[in-house]
Amino acid sequence: MAYLIDTNIIIYSLKGNEFVNRKMEETKNIPKSISVITYGELVYGAKKSQHREKNLAISYRIAELFPIIDIDKSVMDTFGEIKITLERKGNIIEDMDIVIAATALSYNLILVTNDVNHFGRIEDLRIENWTELNT
Repeated sequence: MAYLIDTNIIIYSLKGNEFVNRKMEETKNIPKSISVITYGELVYGAKKSQHREKNLAISYRIAELFPIIDIDKSVMDTFGEIKITLERKGNIIEDMDIVIAATALSYNLILVTNDVNHFGRIEDLRIENWTELNT
């Protein structure tokens, strides 16, 4: 078992969410990584923030703490399958989120996110929400 941590969970942790931080501690010996998409979202958020340098430093530190999984052929093959499946059902999800889900599926990772309803539309994607007590 290993985890792919979504952007919103990183943000919750940085803001001191007790449930997320407790779960991070409880799973400290289980591998965790982030998608290159999550890294990009963190850098983007830092660059548009009022505390640009401080938040960029935090983003760079997160990249040191969590291995970053790049987009590769396997991820993009899975992306294509997820996107066409969702389209056929009339479900639209942003491409970047589909890439995050495809990364989790391609690397057999559990996606940790607060967007359970959003990502829950993707077949076979294992999801955990650490922002709640019952997870």
